[in-house]
Amino acid sequence: MKTKLTELLGIKYPIIQAPIGSATNPVLASEVSNAGGLGMLALSWKSNEDCIRIIRETKKLTTQPFGVNLVLDWDQEERVDICISENVPVVSFFWGDSSKHIEKLKTHNIKVCQTVADSKEAEKYAALGVDFLIAQGWEAGGHVQGTVANSVLIPSIAWKVGIPVVAAGGFTNGQGLIASLVLGGSGISIGSRFLMSTEAHIEQGYADLIADANENDTFYTQDLFHLGWENAPHRVLKNSTIKEWEKAGKPPIGKRPNQGEVIAQDANGKSIYRYSDNNPIKGVTGNIEAMALYAGQSVGLLNKRIPSKEIIENIIEEAKQSIKFIGSLK
Repeated sequence: MKTKLTELLGIKYPIIQAPIGSATNPVLASEVSNAGGLGMLALSWKSNEDCIRIIRETKKLTTQPFGVNLVLDWDQEERVDICISENVPVVSFFWGDSSKHIEKLKTHNIKVCQTVADSKEAEKYAALGVDFLIAQGWEAGGHVQGTVANSVLIPSIAWKVGIPVVAAGGFTNGQGLIASLVLGGSGISIGSRFLMSTEAHIEQGYADLIADANENDTFYTQDLFHLGWENAPHRVLKNSTIKEWEKAGKPPIGKRPNQGEVIAQDANGKSIYRYSDNNPIKGVTGNIEAMALYAGQSVGLLNKRIPSKEIIENIIEEAKQSIKFIGSLK
């Protein structure tokens, strides 16, 4: 399946695995890349040593292109330099201005991506020379810049820029892939479905909660799970923490019920507090249900964990069936 995105990146299918924070890892990213998509690593909060180790582990597992995502609410200068020294094929930026990094990366033949939330941003970064854009609609899970639905956002951007636009938020199957292409996109970025892959680094209890959810069971909030990353809107599954906060009248930070309560521990025994931005990655114990359960509106389409290779195969088969259906219309 050829699009401007596949031709640009040298990948078989126009499918990008969204970074999904600490849930991603070299095995997941490499499996996605080996299956024809673009696997992504989330290295924004890793030490320099860990960044190098994770990139090199990924390279051992795949000879195909993969990417590194960096969140610009934190200083990423050293990690950008590591991506250059390690010859990472793709670097994508999120939540901040990547202007100072673009030319530097492109000089080293690294493809550059910026996540945007509106057409004004898209035009800015296209003019600055990024190779492709991820347009994030508000349907997306995790931290969400977008406030516009993708049915409007994608065409609003695609006709204004001459570079590939990737749809993110709610596009989780083959029908979604075809829809994104019809809207003017060149591919899709998928988070929640790969979060449910067998390779994702999450606790099974988290996956079970996603599998039990429907399209109405997510909650978009400006700053509820704020500890660790303030002023960053996000979409999560509705849970007991949200219900207690709503019952208390949605009080602001500092006045929230049970604020400061330890609800879980990470794999190293470090305390995780209520309203923390931590999600239940592998090794977390305690009250997983009360944590930040990042997930997009597409959860209603997800009911079990399967390998990422199978996810991609299913999406492509679904897309083929959608094309046949469209062709049958008269």
